Amino acid sequence: MNVKRAVFAVVVGGLVLAFSISRAVVDTSQIEKVKGKSVLTPQDLQVIDEFMDDAVSDIVNATDFTEAVKARTTILNYQWDQAQYADQYSQSALKRISEGVQRVQSISNPAKRFKVLANLLILAENLKDPRLVDLAIGMIPHENNTVRYWAVRAVTDPALWAKLSQGQSDTGQLAGRIIGQFAPVVDTSSPETLRLMAEFAGARIEARTEGILVSIADARIRGYADWTVKYELTDIAILKQLCNKIATAGGTGGELSKRFAQLYSFAIQRYIKGQQRGVLKSISRNYLASVIAEIEAQCLGRLLGTPQQGLVRAIQAQSLDGLQVEHDRLLGGQGQTGALVSKLGINYGSAGQSLAEPLALPDPPQRSAPADAPAGPQP
Repeated sequence: MNVKRAVFAVVVGGLVLAFSISRAVVDTSQIEKVKGKSVLTPQDLQVIDEFMDDAVSDIVNATDFTEAVKARTTILNYQWDQAQYADQYSQSALKRISEGVQRVQSISNPAKRFKVLANLLILAENLKDPRLVDLAIGMIPHENNTVRYWAVRAVTDPALWAKLSQGQSDTGQLAGRIIGQFAPVVDTSSPETLRLMAEFAGARIEARTEGILVSIADARIRGYADWTVKYELTDIAILKQLCNKIATAGGTGGELSKRFAQLYSFAIQRYIKGQQRGVLKSISRNYLASVIAEIEAQCLGRLLGTPQQGLVRAIQAQSLDGLQVEHDRLLGGQGQTGALVSKLGINYGSAGQSLAEPLALPDPPQRSAPADAPAGPQP
């Protein structure tokens, strides 16, 4: 199953808990008459605005998730590229969705409140309208992880950025604002939200991108260190973005190289130690095996200049000892300076400390082996 599709199902699935039908599906008879006209009158523009008002109100007032989906789908179905129509549609979307966000604050039930907000942000993401970017940016700090996920998804959507790049000569300032909103919430964001952040930062050259990638990697490293890390599959995307930045910079040492090596080391160490101690869920073992194999195939050969297969061969042979030996050969350990350490000039130590070996993963907390959990990040 496609990873992104699986995660999408999980995140959206968190919204399917609440909502009973509160009103009829939005009336489309008037906008049907407007859509397709070559020239629009002021009355036609008013019809567009009233249609958007009704449809967004259906989302805000819905008590059944399927009705919210129908309203969103209706809005998307009535987009059209005629200049007057498209401009009014965009203006009305910004106005009515903004009003909807304000109306949500009066909903007393917290569960319903975050579901409505998430639905409004799903609509904003689906519309891919540059006018809605500021609205979504303002929602990135939201305390609810599902709301935050959709806010981040709305502002990082590649199709949206294709539009922004066509309409603006310099999008760097906007990207910087978005990354600035990421920074304070990295430590409390879900794995899938971190993936979106990393992929967005990895695709840009603005000055802040290295710092946010370091922060994201550090958050994941801390999760590994205290054995609270979730959805290890996310680290494929994070490690690839780090690798791309390192390779683009010519394979020199630095903070990105250090984080790449330490995060990858912790993934391998978790795979080994988790099985040795009997605390690793089978789903985590499978995720980690995918991380190890994918990064070896896509990144290590690129950074070292020669293809690497030792890690995946050890996994296929079910040899934890062989995996440890290959880990030490590549990343350092047991008094050995790893090939990647030598190639990139990596120093695992903190400021003023020289360290050629990655930090050792602490032992897992003493607890009974957990039962398998559903795949994917928790929103």
